[in-house]
Amino acid sequence: MKKLTPPISNETVQSLRVGDKVLLSGTIYTARDQAHMRLVNEENPSFDLNGAVIYYVGPTPARDGEVIGACGPTSSYRMDSLAVPLMERGVKMMIGKGNRGKDFRESMQKNNAVYMIATGGAGALLASKIKKRELLMYEDLGPEAIYKLDVENFPCFVAYDVHGNSLFKGDDNA
Repeated sequence: MKKLTPPISNETVQSLRVGDKVLLSGTIYTARDQAHMRLVNEENPSFDLNGAVIYYVGPTPARDGEVIGACGPTSSYRMDSLAVPLMERGVKMMIGKGNRGKDFRESMQKNNAVYMIATGGAGALLASKIKKRELLMYEDLGPEAIYKLDVENFPCFVAYDVHGNSLFKGDDNA
């Protein structure tokens, strides 16, 4: 098990291998389809993309006294083409669920980034690892806005590493 604190360095990305269990503590950012469409054209985002971790999630509303509602990962393939320009601008880690396309995987390797998966259906557990939430960008998108999350021991697994390995059967290099 590896414990990591964002921002994520190139050296950290190189050290990760498919199947590694990772616990993240620190700052990660949420973004889904609509937020990605805007973020790729954003000249001055409200956070530094270099070394950033983006979690593909649209959390449910928080109950009274809670930081956030359930926040399980969403299917990641929808962000494939939109993730490429963000990796080119420095994003190093993306967290979601499911496999990704060949072009995404090639770009991930080229840009020294890593794709992680979080357990789908475990939104309540994952929410318990989020200690603070702050709206950063695109408030009009509601739960799909970009939020800054402070996490503690947020669990995920390396699904694709920069060495061409895949956790998914049926991928070219699986």
